[in-house]
Order: sequence, then C-alpha cells, then structure tokens
Amino acid sequence: MGMCLFPIIHSFDLISTCLYKLDYFRGRVLFKESCFCRMYGNASSVLLLDDNVFDSSSDGENNLKNSVSEYNSNGKSNLSDSMSDYYSNGDLSSAKNTVVDRQRLHNLKRRKLFPMVVRVLKTLDWKVARERKFSRAVKKYGLSHSTDAFRITIHVFALAGMNIEVYALLRDIVGYYKKVNYDLFKLFPTFLDSPNDAVRSIVVFDVLIKVFASNSLLENAVDVFARAKEIGLKPSIFSCNFLLKCLAETNREEHLKSLFEELKNFGPVPNVFTYTIMMNFYCTGHYGLEKVHIQAATKILEEMEKIGISPTVVTYGTYIHGLCRVGFIEFALDFIRYLRHRNQPLNSYCYNAVIHGFCKKGEPDEASRVFEEMKGSGVTPDVYSYSILIDGYCEIGNLEKGLCLIEDMESKNLIPSLVSYSSFLKGICKSGLMEMSLDIFHKLGTSGFKYDHHAYNILITGFCVHGDLDSAQKLLEEMISNDLAPNASNFKSLIHGFCKMGFLDKALEFFNIMLEGGILPNIVTCNSIVSGYCNEGRVEEALLLMDEMQDHGVISNMFTYNALINRLCKERKSERAMELISLMLKRKVFPSVVIYSTLMDGFAKQSNTEKALRLYEKMLKVGVTPDMVTCTILINILCNSGKIKEAYNLFKEMIWKGSYPDKISYTSIIAGFCKIGDMKMAWELFNEMQRHHVPSIVTYTCLIDGFCKVNRMDMANTLVEEMRRKKVSPDVVTYNVLIGGYRRLGQVDIANKVFDEMRKEGIFPDDITLRMLGLDSDAVKEGG
Repeated sequence: MGMCLFPIIHSFDLISTCLYKLDYFRGRVLFKESCFCRMYGNASSVLLLDDNVFDSSSDGENNLKNSVSEYNSNGKSNLSDSMSDYYSNGDLSSAKNTVVDRQRLHNLKRRKLFPMVVRVLKTLDWKVARERKFSRAVKKYGLSHSTDAFRITIHVFALAGMNIEVYALLRDIVGYYKKVNYDLFKLFPTFLDSPNDAVRSIVVFDVLIKVFASNSLLENAVDVFARAKEIGLKPSIFSCNFLLKCLAETNREEHLKSLFEELKNFGPVPNVFTYTIMMNFYCTGHYGLEKVHIQAATKILEEMEKIGISPTVVTYGTYIHGLCRVGFIEFALDFIRYLRHRNQPLNSYCYNAVIHGFCKKGEPDEASRVFEEMKGSGVTPDVYSYSILIDGYCEIGNLEKGLCLIEDMESKNLIPSLVSYSSFLKGICKSGLMEMSLDIFHKLGTSGFKYDHHAYNILITGFCVHGDLDSAQKLLEEMISNDLAPNASNFKSLIHGFCKMGFLDKALEFFNIMLEGGILPNIVTCNSIVSGYCNEGRVEEALLLMDEMQDHGVISNMFTYNALINRLCKERKSERAMELISLMLKRKVFPSVVIYSTLMDGFAKQSNTEKALRLYEKMLKVGVTPDMVTCTILINILCNSGKIKEAYNLFKEMIWKGSYPDKISYTSIIAGFCKIGDMKMAWELFNEMQRHHVPSIVTYTCLIDGFCKVNRMDMANTLVEEMRRKKVSPDVVTYNVLIGGYRRLGQVDIANKVFDEMRKEGIFPDDITLRMLGLDSDAVKEGG
C-alpha cells in the first residue's frame, strides 16, 4: 500500500495536467528541474506557498506555460535542489536564488507540516501520512493550516485511486471534529467544493459518506449525498448501499425510504445489494416483531422481478426468515418449494428458518420432515440445522431424539458445536437430571470444548431451579478458576435463585460482588433484589436500591413498581403506595391494569371503598382495560358495600364482553348473594359455576354459611357431604360455620358432635371455635 510507482517522466505535460486537476497552480512559479520519478514530483516547491494567498487569476495557466519554457533540456530544476537544501538545513539561505512571486511566507512553525505533504506528493507513501495524526497537527500548527495540508494529501491519494488511505485520513479528521464538538458541516466546503476533478471528487464524496455513516453521523452522510447531487455528481452505488445499511441498522425508516426512492428515481441505479438491504430492514424487525413489514418485503421481491434484478440466495433467505418471524411458517415452506421448482438458489439458511419456526411452535416432528425434505432436495444440513432440531426436541423433553441427532451429526463427520450440546444440556436440566448434565458438561471440557458463558448459565440456572444453590455457586467459582469471568447473566441466575429460596443476604453478597467487579446488573437482576426486600418487608431498602439503579441507568419497569406497591398494600399502606404512581408517571412508566387492581384491592381491604372506586374510574379514563382480577375486586367491593345489584350487572357484563368469570369471580358473587340471604340466586350461580369450574373450599364455605344463616342446615350438611365426595376437605372455618349454625338453633349437642368430628379429622380449633363452645384451649389440649 502506498507504493504506486510510475516510470521516470521527463515531459512536463503529465505533471502539469495533474497539478491543474489538483487546482494548486494559481500564481507564478519558476521551475528549473524535475526532482523525482513520480507524476507528482515537480509539485513539491509549489506546496511551500500559502494556499490562502494563491491567486486565482485567469492567466494562471499562461504563467505555468511560461514557467515550462524555462525547463531545461536535462529535465532538472534549480528550485528543486534549493528546496531539498532547505529541508535538510532547516533555513532559507540555500533558496536565495529561487524566483517565486508571492504575497507572504508562512512563519517557520506553520511551514513544518508541508514537508510531509511534499513527501506524499513525491512518493505516495502511506507511512509518511500515517505518522501525522490530525489532532496532533492541529495542536501544533493550528486548525486552518492542518486542514489545508490534510486536504491536499487526501486529494492526492484520491487522484491516485488509493481509497483506503483517503478513508483513514478522513476518519481521523472527522473523529477529531466529533471529539471536540466542531461543526462537521464546515468540512464540506473544505473538502468537497473546491476540487474541479469529477473522478477525484466522487472518491472523496464516497469516502466521506462512509466515514460519516460508520461514525453514526448519518445526517451528515445524507447531507454529503445531497450536496453531491447538487453539483451534478453521483456517488457510487457502493457508498449509497453502505449508507442505506447504516440507516436500516439504526431504524431511520424515514431517511431510509427517502434515500431508496431517490436512488430509484435519480440514481445511482440500485443493484441487488440495495434491494437486499431493504429486504433485510423489512424482515429483520430491528426493534421487535411489530417492525417486521412482510407486505413491504413482498413488494421488494415483486419490484425486483419487474425490473429484471435477480434476487440472490441471501435475498430469498432474508425474506423466508421474515415470513417465519411473523408466523407464516407454512407459507414460507410453500415459497421454498416454489423456488425449488423454478431452480432458484436455496441453501441451508433458507430451510433453517422454517425448521426453527416449527420448533418454536412446539412441532419438532414437522420440523424434522422439513429437515428430511432439505436433504432430499440436495441441500446439506449444517451444524445450525441440527442444533435447531436438537433444541426443538429437547425443549419438549424428547432427549432420546436429541441424542440420536447428535450421533447422526458425528456419523456424517459434522462436529457438533457447543451450541448443539448446550441445547441437549438444557433439556437434561429441564428434566431434573442435574448430575447427568454436570457429568456431560465436564466430559465436553475434557474433549476439548471451550466453555462459554451460555453453557455455564444453563447449568447454573438448572441447579437454581431445582434448589441446589451450593452446586450453582460452585459452578460460578469454577468459571473464575477457568479464567472465564462471570457476566451479568450468570450473576442474574444465581441472585434470582437465592432470592426465590428466601436467602436475600446471600443474594446481596453476590450482587455486591457483581457491582465491585464493574458489572452493571440489568433490571431483571435488580427486580429480584427488590422483590426479595419486599418479601422481607424491607420496603425502604428496596426504594433506595431502585433510586441507586436509576442513577446508574438501570430503569425501573412495571415489575419493580408492582412489587413495591403490592408489599405496601399488604402492609395496609395504600396511601404510600399511591405516591409511587406519581413517580412512575414522572419516569414515563405508565401503570398497568395489575397495578391499578393491586391498589384497588389495597384500599378495599382498608375499608376505603370510595378511593378504590375512584381509582377504577381513573383507570377507565386513561384507557386501561379492566381484566378478570379487576372485575373480581370490584365485585367484592360492591358486594361488601351492599350494592349486590351493581355487582351482578358487572358480573354479567364480563360474560357479555367475552371475559368468562373464573372460580374466584364466581365465589365473589356467590358470597355477595349469600351475605344478603338470597340463597336461590346463590344456588343458581353455584350450579352454573360447576359446569365450568371445580368449586373451592371457599365457595363451599360461603354457601354453607349462607344456608346456616337462613336455618337450612339440611342444605348445609348436603354441601359438606358433597365436599367429601369431591375430596375437598373442610377446614376450621367450615366447621366453625356449622357449629355456629347449630348453636343459633339451640342444637348444642349436634354442635358438640361436629366439634368432635372436627378433632378426629385432625383439625385443631381456633379461638372462634373455643369461644362459641365456651372451652379453654389448655383443657382442649389435655383432652385431645
């Protein structure tokens, strides 16, 4: 690189042409000898002139031609010798005979940068230019002078077709401007407007587009493209494709579509790579599935066919993956068959998308059929094909099939990857065979496989799920001993495991180790700690952690706030919980139906039904749709307030809207009718409930209590017998209801028999039981 040599030139015609193209001759200079074998060699003396004082008079060309007449027959210049002496001696004494017209000279400090430019002109040696960093040049010589020198160097390399060198220089300059926050738009007139050579200008345009785009300065890159069009130049389709790709990757949809339309309408003409970039944007969904525009992707294919651009296998593969991402797996398979019928290019990447789609749906057998079809069509499955299928079978617990696929790979000299084995290990862990998984894991290590974070995390998570936290901790320690530093995911699994088992202090120990190691936890890990604090009633510490994480850029989400609000409501601090709503809104986290329901339930349990109902109205006002839990809470509130009619209307509205009540909703409305003594309606709802749900002990107890209060002990006893038949065991509350019913009727003997029966069932009486029967707890213990 940088060794683009030319034959020795004794004619000045080629040199003068190049210098005119560079637009550097604007005044009078007298040349007497040629100094090098490069086409740029005789330009060296010109570069000592301040570009700012070059005069752009119309007779510049005549002046140069007059200068050429003094070029001696030996092709040598006295000026070249004098300049060589100047560079070697560091003064102007050896240049005293030089004839140069100019208005002023640079001061010595600022002239020392131009020898580098001269050497580049002479040799095109990249090493010379590379030694000078723009930032250091600016510091030493000033911005204006450094920019001039680098501009000349860039255009020299551009004219020589040395695009990589042009890229490196422009990247250096743009990086400096970006770092010190200079206006990058000021680079345009410096590097783009002054040159007159179209080929060279296009090179600079192309490279500057790439430099801006690769530095995420996409608005600047688009502006360069627009400026090129303004002066009648077309950047190459390659630089435009690079800009398109960067716009797509950063989801700049508006700019992306605008540039694509500009290329189609005014050029440069899009090629297959242009269309493939657009296809990838529409099919990949950079910000989630909602960004997959499969209809737009289909139009891209139709447009390519219309204008005669043949899609590549990459184009087709991208489209097939897009179809599978949005769930059109069967259509994707039909499309593959259509392409195969037309002898279009297909590879394993295309088939893998469909195989993965079926596995994700939980249909590995269907995926296996596609796998066999792929082999039958002459496309050889790769490691990814097998790994996807292994994962699909292991996910549904078919470890035998997963093992068979690994053996099939080995028989075909296709070495399973760690990903293949990781899927198998994950399946073993899900089945609870942790010792086997650990044994296979270590055998893989001795076979030469290098463990990664994901493989370790499968086992750590597996041990945590099955409650073996000691083994999980040992694996984390093993990672460290193997020089594999645990990452955020590894810590997350272990911390979550400790929190789930109630070992918050141990979880905090690893949380602090994580922070001390400079590993920033994600919101899932923080939520585990917050949830652990809340479970232990340490809400203030949870709030403090939430604020600290917010300061470090870990933004609390709905789960964080729900854990805090739920705990505060359990502690009957609903007003304090309500204050968190304001904090959520301030941080752009909008309360969900779960949070509204939790708060409503909290206020209802504190007998503040008015506040609970206002919350419900507010929820509807802001557009949050109530769910089954919300409606059940509201039914309870209305029933407890004696508004059974409104509660029943809400219950029917739930059914009418297609949200069929669950057993909790049924129990709530049944309890409401029992409370007001409407046992006919309660019984009808109970029978209706049994067609869809198995009544719980709470449902039975509500009905038994209702019948006891209306002196229907026969119905109460019938329900008790039904409970036993359906293996729903009565609890102390059920027995208390029966004992209370008999005592109200004055049937004390039967009440005592129910008490004896209760004790035989192994149910110990509570304070209510003892109070009703007038018994002492110590006497009951001695008698029992």
